[in-house]
Amino acid sequence: MAQKRDYYEVLGVNKNSTPDEIKSAYRKAALKWHPDKWVNGTDAEKKTAEENFKEASEAYSVLSDANKKARYDRYGFAGMDGGSSSGGGGFSGFGDFDLNDILNSVFGRGFDFGGGGFSGFSGFGGGGSRGGTVKQRGANLRVKVKLNLQEIAHGTKKKIKVSKYVACTHCHGSGSEDGSTETCPTCHGRGQVVQTVNSFFGQMQTASVCPTCNGTGTVIKKKCTHCGGEGVMKGDEVIEIDIPAGVGEGMQLTVRGKGNAGPHNGISGDLLVLIEEEPHPDFERDESTLIYNLFITIPEAILGTQAEVPTVDGKVRVKIAPGTQSGKVLRLRGKGLPVVNGYGTGDMLVNVNVWIPKKYSKRDEELLQQLAQSENFKPNPTAEEKSFFSKIKDYFN
Repeated sequence: MAQKRDYYEVLGVNKNSTPDEIKSAYRKAALKWHPDKWVNGTDAEKKTAEENFKEASEAYSVLSDANKKARYDRYGFAGMDGGSSSGGGGFSGFGDFDLNDILNSVFGRGFDFGGGGFSGFSGFGGGGSRGGTVKQRGANLRVKVKLNLQEIAHGTKKKIKVSKYVACTHCHGSGSEDGSTETCPTCHGRGQVVQTVNSFFGQMQTASVCPTCNGTGTVIKKKCTHCGGEGVMKGDEVIEIDIPAGVGEGMQLTVRGKGNAGPHNGISGDLLVLIEEEPHPDFERDESTLIYNLFITIPEAILGTQAEVPTVDGKVRVKIAPGTQSGKVLRLRGKGLPVVNGYGTGDMLVNVNVWIPKKYSKRDEELLQQLAQSENFKPNPTAEEKSFFSKIKDYFN
């Protein structure tokens, strides 16, 4: 199997390119490699065009999606594999894409080169035939879900009540009072109206959704009295959401088909779940790494001690060596958070701080004065202790 090319290389953009620049680059590639432009080419040229067109579409499906792009930037092609399962109420995978949706988003719904249509050659799915009727899609819904650290560490299920458009119970989503419809007089049942224009590429056809029937090819003779002929009405639904371990603040998950119902038994939109993370009183989070600030006394720092520190799975004891300096970092491997999609577990960093009291008694002061005269208590740092970089190195050991 040939090695896949970097998505940025495929479109000729870089990681800092704006969404508009990425969209423009894909538009150029799609215009260049669309197989309809190569119908008179050799078999080799046709095959090359089809492969390049599919390659550009796949690259755009990832780089045009903020979540997929971030995962690709971090993990490469590995981040596109093995995502959460799709279908039903689950989450969509990161490696699949719908070519028709991509082309419609870039060129406008129904855009055509006057040839065999976007699904008229092998290698692409997408369902829907050129010139056929379409089902209207319901709008997406966006909800926020707040999670605590325990839920993030182990994954969780959340049941939420969502107010949205659902199929009308009276007409069963058809929009017709008696279930009867008739052929649309504008598009004559095709669902689209077509215009032919001259362009730089020659004659091109643009097919747009029929404004009368909205692409269904039929019109309702007698509208439903409950939903006004729309086939949808306001309602509530309790939805259970599977949230994988390791998600973070601002991450968005997609639950397919749980958004607003589509008019006239159309396709339901998606439910977009935005993650909000509750602050934790003990831990700071840096992606999959947890940071805990441990405070010890001066005698404990000098003599050494055993300290108890919390983790997401309970408390553990750590050893503080004699002579530990403030700023020492202890690493507890595997005690952090899971990396979303199962790429391992992060660590926990224990940042040791020597607590300097602001209040003390006369007796305390006398003892401190005596200690201050001792040569052992005068600063005498080693070369490593003097180095700023040696402290930074603790984070990576």
